[in-house]
Amino acid sequence: MLRWLWLTVLVVVLDQLSKHYVVGAFELYERVSVLPMFDFTLAYNTGAAFSFLSDASGWQRWFFAAIALGVSLMLVFWLKSLKQNERWLAIALALVLGGALGNLYDRVVLGHVVDFILVYYQNSYFPAFNIADSAITLGAFMLILDAIRNRDSAKETEN
Repeated sequence: MLRWLWLTVLVVVLDQLSKHYVVGAFELYERVSVLPMFDFTLAYNTGAAFSFLSDASGWQRWFFAAIALGVSLMLVFWLKSLKQNERWLAIALALVLGGALGNLYDRVVLGHVVDFILVYYQNSYFPAFNIADSAITLGAFMLILDAIRNRDSAKETEN
């Protein structure tokens, strides 16, 4: 199922192109309203999800890069081991892999991850994120659905 790596490449390309555009078009923390509850902004995240460890002394850059590289390798081997009928799972893994690689590039080359999508309601803000984060989230959701579906079908076969 390595043929789904085209989706991984697409995620990385869209992620990097969008980040490149935002870095060139926005000042740090500048906001442009797109829709109610949705803005574009420019933020740098030196930590992990939700800026976890962003205030650490710099070691987290290489720590998170190593984790992303390890997970990416694991995902490629997992993809390679899938059967032809496991398309949903292959798409999920390709999305997670694309997101991981998109953010890994930022972390290694820039020293931080570029975030630019800001979702909020009144004065409550979700941390800024990017296309790579969105692909990881969608892929993870698909993995959860696949696990639930497989669990339910296994129960049906037992009965």
